[in-house]
Amino acid sequence: MNDRRASIAVFFLGFAACTAAPPSDPGDTAATSSALRRSERRDRGDDRSWLQWGQNPRHTAAPRVAGQPFTRQLADIVYDPLAPDEVDKGFGELRVHYQAPLVDGADVYMMRKTGTFDPTTFSTQIWSEAKLAWVHDELVQQWNFVTDWVAPGNMFDFHEPVFHPVIANGYLYVPGKGGTIHEVDRKTGVSRRRISPFSDDGDAPVDSHKFTVSPITADEEGNLYFNVIEMEDDTVTRDFFLDQKAVDSWLVKVYRDGRVAKVSYRTLTPGAPAEGETCEGNNFGSAPLPWPPSPTSFPAAITCTAQRVALNVAPAVDRDGTIYTVSHGHFSFQFAYLIAVNPDLTPKWNASLRHRFSDGCGVPPSEGGSLPPNGAPGGCREGALRGVDPNNNRPGNGIVLDASSATPAIAPDGSVFFGTFGNYNYSQGHLVHFSREGEYLGEYPFGWDMTPAIYAHDGTYSLVVKDNHYSGPSYCVDDTFCPPDRTATNPASPEAYFITQLSPSLKVEWQIRSTNTDSCQRDGSGHVTCTSDHPAGFEWCVNMPAVDGDGVVYVNSEDGFLYAIRQGGALKDRVFQQLALGAAYTPASLGPDGKIYSQNAGHLFVMGR
Repeated sequence: MNDRRASIAVFFLGFAACTAAPPSDPGDTAATSSALRRSERRDRGDDRSWLQWGQNPRHTAAPRVAGQPFTRQLADIVYDPLAPDEVDKGFGELRVHYQAPLVDGADVYMMRKTGTFDPTTFSTQIWSEAKLAWVHDELVQQWNFVTDWVAPGNMFDFHEPVFHPVIANGYLYVPGKGGTIHEVDRKTGVSRRRISPFSDDGDAPVDSHKFTVSPITADEEGNLYFNVIEMEDDTVTRDFFLDQKAVDSWLVKVYRDGRVAKVSYRTLTPGAPAEGETCEGNNFGSAPLPWPPSPTSFPAAITCTAQRVALNVAPAVDRDGTIYTVSHGHFSFQFAYLIAVNPDLTPKWNASLRHRFSDGCGVPPSEGGSLPPNGAPGGCREGALRGVDPNNNRPGNGIVLDASSATPAIAPDGSVFFGTFGNYNYSQGHLVHFSREGEYLGEYPFGWDMTPAIYAHDGTYSLVVKDNHYSGPSYCVDDTFCPPDRTATNPASPEAYFITQLSPSLKVEWQIRSTNTDSCQRDGSGHVTCTSDHPAGFEWCVNMPAVDGDGVVYVNSEDGFLYAIRQGGALKDRVFQQLALGAAYTPASLGPDGKIYSQNAGHLFVMGR
């Protein structure tokens, strides 16, 4: 995955940054503790099934069911037969975001793909959603609904976007073409109607310039939420997505009674830079390295682009109906916002992710930084101001990229967490934390392509995150100034890969480190062969962990194993699936009976007793 991150870092090198003090722990007072206990009972007692992205509308991914032991593999189903082609054309990596398996009782819903893979356009692939059911201990397909949904862009724009249905109101809702969704009968797999935010007639021709670009979220009342973007040109062609103008984008709400409403993201971001406005520059371009060139220098100004929805962001919905979502400038990724929306789709607040972090130049790892000392290889220029992003000499930004599938998650106290990218801390990014009123509360120095699982327990809660300390480069793409070997040049902050549990104030409660060094693969007869070629371990390839009712954490790794991790960070179990593989991050999910649904190399695996 280092090549993948390096290509992202090269393309997005030098966008922008931010700062804040750590928050107090919300469990400090008796009143807060009591409120959290009440919220914990609600969060862990009202939903055992996994019906959508993040399992529920708050995206906590922590049902109260206890996971089954890894006694045996119950199913191995190939849902993406194009994966070998995608790996071959993806320079040895599977650059695809996949849906979480949806589980409701004995029914399982999972995407399938057919067609062909063309790296210059995603439009040659065909997406469908299959209903599977457990029949005499076998997972058997009942029907397969083929949708007309198409992912925008191509492999050179970003990782393949998420296709993600939801179960609600007794139906399956599936993304469709032209910014629409299909309401599918769960018994027959037949589309009952097409729901369009842009036409009252579901049979009217759909606009190929519009795209449904998020998982669909269902709140506890059965209302649906999803995001749509309209491009100036039809970007299912081989043109680059970011070469096209974004005409507009919308947050859509489908009320349970059938009414449809939408609001433009430009309306939701008052105060954000307008298209054509002059904005702060994001990097020093051709200036001699190391950066910043001097303590008083700043990059040349840029022309900002209009705000539009970030791809792959599933709207999160709190119990009071507040909706949380994310935007960024169409090509101004460092001008990004976390957005709170009232239930009637009027703006509630928006919070800029710029200038939030102060862990850049000269901040040692012992104090929360990650860069080598100023003047050292991989570090900033000698004399640089403490804490700034070397790319622009300002506090660091929470960058939002369309290659990510990070989504807001709502904690029991109503505060919101969101994972962002960063290009000055070895591409680790930051997990940001905001109160329900939009006050910035702090950050943790990893956030890339991650939605935290939120485990409510003992009157408080914890967050479970992947925490990848990637190899180099640190902030630039010159091997002389930013060497690729992080461990050798920055021994105080070496390459390492963790699953980390955090307190509400983002303090580490426990960690478990990847120690497997073997790349393994399973052949057609089931025989596994391995080669030791990852001395620093493997990245955790999960965009959202699953946490069961006992606090056991279930995650996939790029080493091809599914792991079960006990509270405290002790390994409970692991099982090898198919292939050690660099991959865009895949979610795990739990069924109401505790079966574990995992993914690797285009296969759906189910583990249990």
